[in-house]
Amino acid sequence: MHALNQSIDFLIPEFWQNLNQLKISINKIIAPYIYIKNIRLVDKNFHSRFLATARSYRYIITNQYTPFFNDYSFYKKELDTKIMQKAIQLFIGKHDFEYFHKLGSEPNSFIREIYNAYIIKHKNYVIIKYIGNGFLRSQVRMMTEFLIDISDKKLTVADLKRQIDKKEKVSTKLIIPNGLYFERVYYNLNKNIVRY
Repeated sequence: MHALNQSIDFLIPEFWQNLNQLKISINKIIAPYIYIKNIRLVDKNFHSRFLATARSYRYIITNQYTPFFNDYSFYKKELDTKIMQKAIQLFIGKHDFEYFHKLGSEPNSFIREIYNAYIIKHKNYVIIKYIGNGFLRSQVRMMTEFLIDISDKKLTVADLKRQIDKKEKVSTKLIIPNGLYFERVYYNLNKNIVRY
């Protein structure tokens, strides 16, 4: 999995007055896999994890195979995006996602609200996007694999509805993590916005 536009909070010694220089110094140490875009002072009560109001993930699929993008996308020659777009709408709303998580890290609650979920086609790519107040362990990978299986006619939209309604655990397969991106953390998100 990859991550973009993430936030962290940390304490710094008082002698660090020049935050731009601090950013440059840290980036020299953590390159090339992590890059700090910006450092700014925040209220001492700010917490980057617990004050987040929403998170977004994207999964990138390509129909053009190249070894250079193997680590960053999932290759799939053909997809029925029409049926996938219909199926993905079932995820939107507040649901008990107990049947959409990987075992081993049991949360206090399986209730999560997905504010929006949709599919975008762009050139040789299909991008699946999810925005919600939080996600369970491997939830996005499991939801995405379900959509792929619906596209391949291995599963149906009705199967997905039964699993979301917790009537039957139809599939718990996970798509590979290569195309998954933890895209963004939101702190002041209006969940009624249609697209982000």
